[in-house]
Amino acid sequence: MYASDGARTPGRKLLLAILIGVALAVPLFSVWLLVYDRQSQSDQARSSITEGWGGPQAMSGPVLVIPYRATTTETSVGTATTVSRTREVIRELTLEPEAVKLDTSIKPELRKRSIYEAVVYDAAVKGAARFAIPDDLGRYGVELAALDFARAELRFGLSDPRGLGTNPHVRIDGRPARLQPGGGSGPSKGFFAFVDAAPLASRNIMVEFDYGFRGNSSLTLAPHAGDTHWTVGSSWPHPSFGGSFLPGARKIGEAGFSADYRIGNLALGRSLVSTSEKGGSDISRVAPNGARGGIPMSAADSAEVASIDLIQPVDLYSRVDRATKYGFLFIGFTFVALLMFDIIGGVRVSAVEYLLMGAAIVLFFVLLLAFAEVIGFTAAYVVASLAIAGLNTAYSAAVLGSWRRGYVIGGLLAGLYAVLYILLGLEAFSLLIGSVLLFVALAGVMYGTRHIDWSGAAAAD
Repeated sequence: MYASDGARTPGRKLLLAILIGVALAVPLFSVWLLVYDRQSQSDQARSSITEGWGGPQAMSGPVLVIPYRATTTETSVGTATTVSRTREVIRELTLEPEAVKLDTSIKPELRKRSIYEAVVYDAAVKGAARFAIPDDLGRYGVELAALDFARAELRFGLSDPRGLGTNPHVRIDGRPARLQPGGGSGPSKGFFAFVDAAPLASRNIMVEFDYGFRGNSSLTLAPHAGDTHWTVGSSWPHPSFGGSFLPGARKIGEAGFSADYRIGNLALGRSLVSTSEKGGSDISRVAPNGARGGIPMSAADSAEVASIDLIQPVDLYSRVDRATKYGFLFIGFTFVALLMFDIIGGVRVSAVEYLLMGAAIVLFFVLLLAFAEVIGFTAAYVVASLAIAGLNTAYSAAVLGSWRRGYVIGGLLAGLYAVLYILLGLEAFSLLIGSVLLFVALAGVMYGTRHIDWSGAAAAD
């Protein structure tokens, strides 16, 4: 049975190692804060790179907004009488197309400033829409004769009009339309055209459009049609499809991606016809996916969207953050090995030596973050792990009085770094692998210390 060395019992040595490990939680927590701070700086740098280019874009439309005359009755209740007044007001009927086909081409570009980079793009949209007055218009409380077709507006929504390219083209029944900025009589962002929609009273109207815009990181579509057919193509090889609808068909490869969406108004949960107060129709109330997480800007707006993010496959800050969360595992395994040499091998290890080796392990995560921002995560991981494993190997060889023992510590760290890299790549199985690793380590420690007299009672006797 292993007993006390006469100065400290094995139990006190274990307590000392635990206390030093707990103390190292402070610098380890500081590393977490450092990762968060650097990620915030990176986000600010990306915003600076894309400033003036165009934000994450959300597009919608076209829709046709037609003013109409309606009669309202207002009732005033007095002390002795009740007075009713009838007056005529102007309301708006928003008509979504029966079918719309959009073809979008995204040309991405990676822009850099210092060590930071951001994805921007040029998008070209071509499409056609078919509008028709529904046969049951009267069910919505609107009479065909009340519609002021001559003052209709054809609206296109775009969340950040700063990115809108020059010379968009819109043709209504083959005739070019003169475009205006903004949302017409409504608060929408984008562009619109004044339209004489009188032919709509007796037949369908065809609208063809062709426009381009600039944006960054993501593109979102808010469908407004009975049948929306959206095809998207890009040379960016790392798309992420999100929102309320996913593409029915998609292809992703090194040369880029393509996606094909089919969305109906039954899936959207709304009719092709809606009415509102004058100026109340807004088709650009959905935030782009990268700006507000693809959620409606108003709780009352239940818009459904399809979104595509142009992601960068390696998010080094999230990987460094996850790696840092395993810091206690590194410290624990290293301290257990030192404790075994101290108790079983008879090599006295002081508190300062525990502290210095623990500090070197914490420094690994700082080196990983610093190098990853410059040379990438994988190369940074190799450099940082080799540096810290080599440093602790040489120092432990001096402390333990043997290069053989030092190589044990170095081999332990190298194995831990290899396992951690695998865990970072297998996110779905990281808990399983980590828990099995801890079980094996605990079983080994329990087996190796089964004859230790932790209290030192045997030595006292």
